[in-house]
Amino acid sequence: MQARSYSARAAVERPSLQTRWNIFQRRAAPYFFISPFFILFLVFGLFPIVFLAYLSFQEWTPSAGLGTMKFVGWRNYTDNLTDPAFWSSLRNTVSLALLAGLPQHLIAIPLAFAINMGLRKLQGPLTAVYFVPYITSVVAISVTFFTLFSWQYGVVNAGLTALHHLPLIGGLFPAENINWLGERAFIQPAIAMVVVWRFTGWNVVLYLAGLQSISRDLYEAASVDGATRLQQFRFITLPLLRPMMFLAITLTIIGNLQLFEEPFILTNGTGGAGQQGTTAVMYMLRTYQNYGEAGIAAAMGWLLFVVIMVLTFINNRVFGREGVAGKDN
Repeated sequence: MQARSYSARAAVERPSLQTRWNIFQRRAAPYFFISPFFILFLVFGLFPIVFLAYLSFQEWTPSAGLGTMKFVGWRNYTDNLTDPAFWSSLRNTVSLALLAGLPQHLIAIPLAFAINMGLRKLQGPLTAVYFVPYITSVVAISVTFFTLFSWQYGVVNAGLTALHHLPLIGGLFPAENINWLGERAFIQPAIAMVVVWRFTGWNVVLYLAGLQSISRDLYEAASVDGATRLQQFRFITLPLLRPMMFLAITLTIIGNLQLFEEPFILTNGTGGAGQQGTTAVMYMLRTYQNYGEAGIAAAMGWLLFVVIMVLTFINNRVFGREGVAGKDN
């Protein structure tokens, strides 16, 4: 009798299949459905970072297999820091970052302000047009500009020649064709023009989003007080746009210091005359692919990360919350 009552009590206390399913849906199902993201992140995100850090302390030739790795400590880092070619590629990268980064924002901020203040009805179509270069294939863009910069038959040189024959202003333009991709002085400006054309529209979209968060009452009050559009832009737009400027400039720093596709295609992977188009990422690929020095290439990647981190910190001091607080104080 006692055994039967214990079995009946156990049957009552055991949850039903429906109850167990409901518990699974509430507790375990969310983790089950988001697990693909974490699995993919671990395989394609975290593992390469950890392996790259480990590889930067190893001497390894990929063709020899994983078993041939040899621990060398900080030697890969010291080899990079004493390599003139690495410093040259880093200087090229920083130079291109400045040549391509500054014009993006100097063009995008006033353009976004003009669209937001005077062309609001056309804001949608204009934003779409400016955003097209960003979503276009980088290879297609670079190949197109490679043709435009052609020495003998390029449209750029043809336009400059036509301007040279104009009266009064013709003397401002060269009489002969410029070898944009074959002369040291013109390789970086040519690459920078491609990058500016590609990313200016992206920054316009970012700044438009920031401008839309600024109350129009401020502009109306400034207009009542007699402020011109230029004064409104200087004393209202720029100060209140600082958080978006911080984001946009941070993205520009990260992207421009990792330039690869544009200079690689425009210089056919050679870096151009005097290696002026060789960026740090291009030299990293060359070190791994041509020289077979995977450990040195991995250390180069971490050194580039340090440079990006330092420049991002400086940007944070200037445009971030700390910079704003410092100005207010």
